[in-house]
Amino acid sequence: MGNPRLQSIHVHPVKAFRGLSLRECAVEPWGPAGDRRWVLIDDGGKVVTQRQQPRLAQAAAELLPGGVLLSAPSLEPLAVDVPEPGGTVTLEIFGDKVEGVPADAAAHAWCSAFLRAPVRLVHMDDPAARRPVDPAFARPGETVSFADGYPLLLTSVASLDALNSLIAQGRHAAEGPLPMNRFRPNVVVSGAEPWAEDDWTRVEIGEVRFRVAKMCGRCVVTTTDQVTSERGKEPLFTLGQRRRIGGKLVFGQNLVPLNRGTLRVGDPVRVHG
Repeated sequence: MGNPRLQSIHVHPVKAFRGLSLRECAVEPWGPAGDRRWVLIDDGGKVVTQRQQPRLAQAAAELLPGGVLLSAPSLEPLAVDVPEPGGTVTLEIFGDKVEGVPADAAAHAWCSAFLRAPVRLVHMDDPAARRPVDPAFARPGETVSFADGYPLLLTSVASLDALNSLIAQGRHAAEGPLPMNRFRPNVVVSGAEPWAEDDWTRVEIGEVRFRVAKMCGRCVVTTTDQVTSERGKEPLFTLGQRRRIGGKLVFGQNLVPLNRGTLRVGDPVRVHG
């Protein structure tokens, strides 16, 4: 293999909803434009994801000028405007306390009807100031949206092929092969060797430079079928046997952008370290 390329770009306008595939995307310091700027919270202010509600895989959000269009089975689509700056609510995401601006009552009602549980839809109004990247792996001033922890997630086609080969040899072979959407990446690279990304420290994709923050530890969301929302055992069973590094089951790399720019499908990927 050689000449790695950017095979696909994905954003998730509402955290935990189905991802969108794009041909090109602007990269901001806190992540791809439009990625995970919205999130659902429960009555206690805690973020709701597919970890608690796998059914969220069946909901979708399209980017609109000044908002998003929500859609889901058995519900009429709903356009939601970015809320006006003003009163914020405090939410909790992986132990972080973060401020966000609630959407309107119609958005809360739509999301609650879909999940059959009371939730509110919240927007991150100022990603430059609201949530710092984990200081153990960050430089001063680095921030992130409502993503799990880092601005972008990179995965590799060759690594998924290798993982699927391992799954095919294992106890739960009938669950494979798994599609890349199980891992909910932002950028997918083709043309690299399997697991090559484990050793990357700097990456350039087209006109954007990134530093590699840390390997991505995987959770139960990867076992969730992103079409049906049903759960299985893979890939966590196989990752647990073959990809346990530093106490985590890892697949992919977390990236932090070093400059603004635009990513385009087909961009060359240059690796430094």
